[in-house]
This record gives sequence, C-alpha cells and structure tokens, in this order.
Amino acid sequence: MLNRPRRLRKNPIIRELVAETRLSKDMFIYPYFVIPGKKHIHPIAAMPGINHFSVDELVKDVEHGLKHGLNKILLFGAGEEKTSDASSSFSKNSIVVKAVTELKKQFGDELYVITDVCVCAYTTHGHCGILQNDYVQNDASVEVLAKMALSHARAGADMVAPSDMMDGRVGAIRNLLDKNGLENTSIMSYAIKFASAYYGPFREAADSSPKKGDRKSYQMDFRNGNEALKEAILDENEGADILMVKPALAYLDILRDLKENTLLPVACYNVSGEYSMVKIAAQKGLIDEQRIVMENMHAFARAGASIIITYHAKDILNKSWL
Repeated sequence: MLNRPRRLRKNPIIRELVAETRLSKDMFIYPYFVIPGKKHIHPIAAMPGINHFSVDELVKDVEHGLKHGLNKILLFGAGEEKTSDASSSFSKNSIVVKAVTELKKQFGDELYVITDVCVCAYTTHGHCGILQNDYVQNDASVEVLAKMALSHARAGADMVAPSDMMDGRVGAIRNLLDKNGLENTSIMSYAIKFASAYYGPFREAADSSPKKGDRKSYQMDFRNGNEALKEAILDENEGADILMVKPALAYLDILRDLKENTLLPVACYNVSGEYSMVKIAAQKGLIDEQRIVMENMHAFARAGASIIITYHAKDILNKSWL
C-alpha cells in the first residue's frame, strides 16, 4: 500500500505535528452572573461549579482568573427589579453597570469586558422584549435594548452582545452607540440563536424563564439552516463585528456554514445545558471530564469557531488542559 494514513498517527510527536485544529487560551470567553449586594458567592444548583457573585467577590474571582490567562468575560445581570417595561435593564445604577465600572477601574485594559444585552431577566413576564397582547413587540423591544447597550458602553464595556433575536436590534444599537461617541464599542451579535431546550440551567441562573408561552416567535426554529445564514448576514450588514451561533454542540453544521459565508470572526456559545450534562455525568463517574470537554472544544474550532464562550473556560485554563 502506498497510502498508510496511520503513519502520521504513530506517536504523540507526529500527531501533534500534523494536527489540523489547534486551540489557544486566547479563544475563550468565560461567562459570569453578577447580583446585587456584598460578599455574596451563591452556587447555582443547576450548573455545578458556577456561582452568582456580588461585585466585590466578582472582582476577586476575575483577578484570580487573570493570573491564569482568563482575560475575557461575558457578564449577565441577575436579581434586579422586574417590571413590564424592563426599565432596570438600562438604569445607570444597574448591577451590570456597577460591575463594569468596578472591573474597568480595577483592571483597565488587562480585562476585556463583554455584556449580554437582553431583558428577559428584567421583565415580570420573562420574555426577551416588551410584551403586549401576549406577543413580544419588536420595535418597542429594540428601543429598550439599544438603551441597555448604551448604559453598558457608557460604563466602560468593551463589547456588547445582544442576545434577544429581535429584528434590527444590531443596527439600532450601532446607531445609538455611534451617536453618543461610542463608535469603538464592539458588537458581538447572537446572530443565530435557536429556540433550544439546552438553555434550561441558564434560566435558573438568570431567573429568566417565561411565565407564559415560549420564545419560538423570536428565537430561531432549529430546523432551519438557510434562515440561520439569513439572520447572520442581516446582522453583518447592520454593523455586527462578531457573529455567534448558540447553542454549539447540536449546531456544528450551522457553525461551518456561517464560517464559509462570512469574513467576520465566528463565535459559538457552549451553553448551560451542554455544560451541566458534562459536569453531572463526570460527577457520576460516567465520563472523563477533561477528555470530553477538550473533544467538544476542538469540535467547535474544527467547525469554524475562532471564539468559544464556555463555562468550562476556567477549568481549561486553571487546570492546564490545553
């Protein structure tokens, strides 16, 4: 036989030499949940190893992460006042604004701070926009989301990440930021976010479950691949700097399609359900956690993601799994 592919798998040295997909610490973003108060570190039962942090404790945890190279974070606010108009989401005193302000004060440009922009944790009904007659109103929701992004950017956020899936929200956010002299604030769009069952643990963490109905009228139908590309192209044209696919594991084909149809950086979100399934299975001794996690990370990169948002990032870097 002239062709023996096994020659290049003979030992670890040759396997490393010819590896087609490689990960680096610079690819990872770690999500945090920040809550009001002081001296709070509350474990999230549905997400083993993940906590709610008050701002003071968040600063300490971020400082520890920086020592291991974890210098990009995604902030979610929880525990704020809930109203029908989501007014606390864009308050200048919101917990996310307070967290961003303190983090940038403490760490400056050593830490890249991204904020999630969505109102599901700030509404009485739990939907990602303004609800009228049991339907989420698109344009009214976009107005609130843009104000929320502006409040985060004014506090010092390096990047805002709208996750609501309202039509036109990227363009509205870009326009409002630019009008306020914040043209250098980047936008990472949850461009392709599916109405998925993989979000269950997150909804406990953010207290953001819909009180009635579901999110299928605005989040994407997981049966649709062409529509996913349409959504991403629209966001690119509206001024997004990075396009994201969420969830990740069940949508590797979408990741690949997006990578092949844009010149923008492509991110994926390894979401709470994917994370918790691995963690709980590992706790029960059913799988080797490190091997499963790293197999998943390489799958995301192989499919086309150059940015990976994952709750595993702290373990990957702190435990030297790379």
